[in-house]
Amino acid sequence: MANSSQQRRLRHVVLIKFRHDVTAEQIHELTTALAALPKKIPEVESLEWGTDNSPEGLARGFTHCFLMTFRDAAARDVYLPHPEHQKFVAILKPRLEDVLVVDYWSE
Repeated sequence: MANSSQQRRLRHVVLIKFRHDVTAEQIHELTTALAALPKKIPEVESLEWGTDNSPEGLARGFTHCFLMTFRDAAARDVYLPHPEHQKFVAILKPRLEDVLVVDYWSE
């Protein structure tokens, strides 16, 4: 739980399951484009991402996880319709098998 010296932050978690025909090069293109978003959208405080390596076998085909941090809901609400984010979504969508998005307040 966050103590009084820590501010809560809004986390935006995106889990991605790519279509079976998506190439490694296309995935690299997408991760590079996503990594550039914080430089283009100042409301994104931070971004980290990685690929599933859980030994539990419960990922259900989701291979990539992206975690963005925003100072508040207003910052997230600027990000979602932002033209740079929407350009990324347009590239991503045709390559998706499935996506799961969860936003939460850090505790």
